[in-house]
Amino acid sequence: MTTVATPAYSFHTAIGGEDVRGEGVLPVHYPFTGEQIGEVPVLTRETVERALDLAAASRPALDRSARSQVLERVARAIASEGEDLARLITWESGLSLNDTRYEVRRAIDVFRFAAFEALRDDGEVYACDTSANGRARRAYTVREPVGLVAAITPFNHPLNQVAHKIAPAVAAGAPIVVKPSEKTPLAALWLGRALLEAGWPADALAVVTGDRSEILDAMLSHPAVEVVSFTGGVEVGRTIAARLGYRRAVLELGGNDPLLVLRDADVETAASLAVAGATKNSGQRCTAVKRVVVEETIADELADRVAELTAELKVGDPFDEETDVGTLIDEEAAALVETRVLEAVEEGARLRFGGARCSAQIVPPVVDHVPPDAELVREETFGPAVPLVRVSDLDEAIEVANGTAYGLSSGVVSNDLAAITRCIRELRCGTVNVNEVPGYRTELTPFGGIKASGLGVKEGIVEAIRGLTTVKLYTLPWP
Repeated sequence: MTTVATPAYSFHTAIGGEDVRGEGVLPVHYPFTGEQIGEVPVLTRETVERALDLAAASRPALDRSARSQVLERVARAIASEGEDLARLITWESGLSLNDTRYEVRRAIDVFRFAAFEALRDDGEVYACDTSANGRARRAYTVREPVGLVAAITPFNHPLNQVAHKIAPAVAAGAPIVVKPSEKTPLAALWLGRALLEAGWPADALAVVTGDRSEILDAMLSHPAVEVVSFTGGVEVGRTIAARLGYRRAVLELGGNDPLLVLRDADVETAASLAVAGATKNSGQRCTAVKRVVVEETIADELADRVAELTAELKVGDPFDEETDVGTLIDEEAAALVETRVLEAVEEGARLRFGGARCSAQIVPPVVDHVPPDAELVREETFGPAVPLVRVSDLDEAIEVANGTAYGLSSGVVSNDLAAITRCIRELRCGTVNVNEVPGYRTELTPFGGIKASGLGVKEGIVEAIRGLTTVKLYTLPWP
């Protein structure tokens, strides 16, 4: 085990530019050992409502250039503190340093893309004399920020998920109040402080911590909240949707993402994608490979190679530079993966490798011959499992891929253009990546799913900024 001194992180929430200590503290634990490594304040409902009131009353007066500069300063701050931030995320999440360093790099991209997009004038001009019913006028559109955004983020990307909520709001000029996961709040509070130091108005941003249900209720009850942006579980997402009424929703609710490996696929490529896609970030990604749907003709060869590559991964101390797979967020999460694997084996699946669990850590299990209705692959299994579902042909592959409640992302490994075209056309999901993992994207591109995977405006910097603005039309006489 790598010897690393245990930190004692203590962050306070800034409301209106003043530190608020709250009533009591919420401990933050290191999933690898269970030891407490930090604490954050438990805010009262009154404090959360005051943060919402201040944000609702604020009207950030920064022009496009100033907002872009704020975002660029934050990108530079993340870059300059990158190693410390990566270690902070590892402490609160148990993810390997390899994973958290990658997350830091992604967050830098988020803010730099947002800084660029803040400068984009996306207004349009229409000639009104294009119809006999028109007149000699010109119509113009401008985008104006919504009044208040309430954002709720999950534990699996403690920095980047928060970045994807805050950066588009700043680029659009909209005030925002963010509630990070109570399991991983430290990076979010660091980021909130960095925004204020970069010049974003103090009233227009708050990162609030404490009791999840109480904060969520305050957010959903506040009359000035115009957009609720939530990333997390389906049940909470449905609760939010039921309460929103006449307001906008951005709901990203997870996925059960298949990697389709067709009969002409290069096995080495497919195996590498399957293992990397299923185990990166300890498998705790909404776009992780949750199912490898493979045609029977190459299934034996693929299963052998997947097991070999998975056995080469190092599972262990998240601070060890050689570790590939750290822990899950807690022991309960790891135990659920273990239980679903064992149940799949009881239903006829074959465990090819791994599956041993110690507290919050599990050796990535490779499970072959998984029935398509096993809970391991029917539901979203949030962990580093690599289940293989065998199918007879492309028709069955598409049927199995579409056969769950989710529809976020997918990957297809093939060089058959006709088969690829069918997959792009017939897979019911938000993304189809060819010869790539389901999770491939840039921070700029649209992101989101259908069915139980999401509702409302897409994420990704460009779409998210649009979703946090309203379009105003005005017309002027034109000679």
